[in-house]
Amino acid sequence: MADREGHPEPEEMQLGKLLAALADPLRRRVIAELAQAPDGTARHCASFGFEVSKATLTHHFRVLREAGLIWHFDRGNSRAASLRRQDVEARFPGLLGLIAADIEDVPRRA
Repeated sequence: MADREGHPEPEEMQLGKLLAALADPLRRRVIAELAQAPDGTARHCASFGFEVSKATLTHHFRVLREAGLIWHFDRGNSRAASLRRQDVEARFPGLLGLIAADIEDVPRRA
């Protein structure tokens, strides 16, 4: 069962939901950048520099959270995200490496 923030347990992560979340170029870039960063890196959602509205950004991070790709948490008066690297790798080995390796083909704008 997902926690009160909507983060699913690792065994609840579904490949279809992950692939649907990663189908969007903006969301794929978030995961690629986090996958290339040191383990445990947390970034404010605005730090990715996407030229979209706050509501659109909120939507994208909600999709990533509900798919189980990120931890999304409050940090002061904003939200931050960190990659659920161990959970994703345990459930879908190699997936993050493929996404991180393909970052050059992922545009900054959706």
